[in-house]
Amino acid sequence: MTSIGFNHATSRSIRPAAVAGRFYPEDALALRTTVEKLLGDTNKTVSGGKAPKAIIAPHAGYIFSGPIAAAAFARFLPDRDQIRRIVLIGPAHYVRVPGFAAPEWSAFATPLGVVPVDPGMVAGLRSSRQVLFSNQPHAQEHCLEVELPFLQVVLDQFNVVPLLVGSADTEEVATVLDHLWGGPETRIVVSSDLSHFHDYQTARRLDAETARTIVGLEPEALGEDAACGRIPINGLLEVARKRGLTPRMLDLRNSGDTAGSRQEVVGYGAFEFG
Repeated sequence: MTSIGFNHATSRSIRPAAVAGRFYPEDALALRTTVEKLLGDTNKTVSGGKAPKAIIAPHAGYIFSGPIAAAAFARFLPDRDQIRRIVLIGPAHYVRVPGFAAPEWSAFATPLGVVPVDPGMVAGLRSSRQVLFSNQPHAQEHCLEVELPFLQVVLDQFNVVPLLVGSADTEEVATVLDHLWGGPETRIVVSSDLSHFHDYQTARRLDAETARTIVGLEPEALGEDAACGRIPINGLLEVARKRGLTPRMLDLRNSGDTAGSRQEVVGYGAFEFG
């Protein structure tokens, strides 16, 4: 992980897809077909009821975490005509970020097209000392990008507020999410995988405990190794608790259930807050 110096030079360019062809199909038709199949396979088990205000979804390659991610994103389908803004927040994997990093780009591209960055909401973050503006942390980051094709298939038209989290604490994340909370047009997506590189049975035990913590709205109990997105998850749990949201686990599996060996697995969970 590298450290960077931030600058405030404005660029109106579009961020190109960084992990197309690796984490998900590069061809637009193949990508849409893949996402639609994943959503179709999960609709029977998670459909119905009001769409949630917030979800937690994993961000690995679709062959590994796609079925679990689909369980979360399918829950937005009931309000697809109403949702116009997605606050998309996840952990910075490649660049050390002091606080939060927002991009200078005006849009993010995937093979399915361009997703505009919400100019008003992002501009409103410039007054926060904790939010710094730089494209560098976002340039190769996968955790936000892999969620976009799901959103592009599920929703009609929407803008995104993309944020990467580094050295922030629970209260700081909760404060930012409160600021961006909006009304029924706005939904929150926290991008995170769960445990990393344990054997299958150990991962199942650890991830079950993490799921209990999330459903119990207990940010203080979420351990450092529970999830790569522990910090944004903790912030969501804090604001969800204050706002009286009800959490629900939608799916909990790992890469040993979906693809690959069971000797070293990565855990994935899908959760909603409504």
